[in-house]
Amino acid sequence: MTTSSTSGRKLGKQAVLYAILVLVLLWTLVPILWMILSSFKPGTAQLSPTPVFFFAPTFQHYAALFTGGNLGSYFLNSVLAAGISTIIAVTLGCLAGYGLARSHFRGKQHVAFWIISTRMAPIAAVVLPLFILFRYVNLLDSLPGLIVAYLTFNLPFAIWIMNAFFADLPPSLEEAAMVDGASRFQAFYRVALPLVTPGLVTTAILCLVFSWNDYAFAATFAGPSSQTLPIAAAQLNTQTGLSWGQLTAIGTIVVLPMMIVGLAVRRYLVRGLTLGAVTGE
Repeated sequence: MTTSSTSGRKLGKQAVLYAILVLVLLWTLVPILWMILSSFKPGTAQLSPTPVFFFAPTFQHYAALFTGGNLGSYFLNSVLAAGISTIIAVTLGCLAGYGLARSHFRGKQHVAFWIISTRMAPIAAVVLPLFILFRYVNLLDSLPGLIVAYLTFNLPFAIWIMNAFFADLPPSLEEAAMVDGASRFQAFYRVALPLVTPGLVTTAILCLVFSWNDYAFAATFAGPSSQTLPIAAAQLNTQTGLSWGQLTAIGTIVVLPMMIVGLAVRRYLVRGLTLGAVTGE
């Protein structure tokens, strides 16, 4: 009886966990799938008072986006701003995170907290100072200005998370390489860096997603020549109404690249999110 009751409790817990998992998946995936499906619906099917599941697919909403505006340039601006800021943030974050993990000085914990505290600051607290600074150095309405704005949030995050990954590595691995004649940088580049590849990929993906989805910085610092996809989506809400077809189409264009990238590196992403989650310090 005891064994059967224990098995029953385990099955009950598993059933509850699976039910919660199914609810979370439905909550997450159904809106995305419905948006993608609606982007191929004709206008009559989108405005129907009842859900329409069977219809003749159309690309008219995508065609209207690319022929009626500068969506191509918006997409290119998003790719350049998000990609370049991610590369810079991950590169500098690796160097700074490694140096912070291997250095020993008084107040080290306070330095690490100060770095991540700049990432935790609300966007409204940094928008005005950055706007004044960008105006004086002529970075408004430019991709370099947008890249620098993204770095203000991505770089502290990259330093903090890479510091956690490097802190989990035994220093003896690099010391052994330096005993064999490698320099400190060679030990970092050839020994430590390959071992934290999951963390590197995780940091890059998260920085890329933060930059790609940003609206506040783009709305404040970007102009006609540097606008990104979230700004293009906001422009669809005009005085004449909201174009639901084009809105679902541009939403699909914004969401799909990040989903594809996440699925392509999911193995590294899962390992990265769990490997450096807990540090010994």
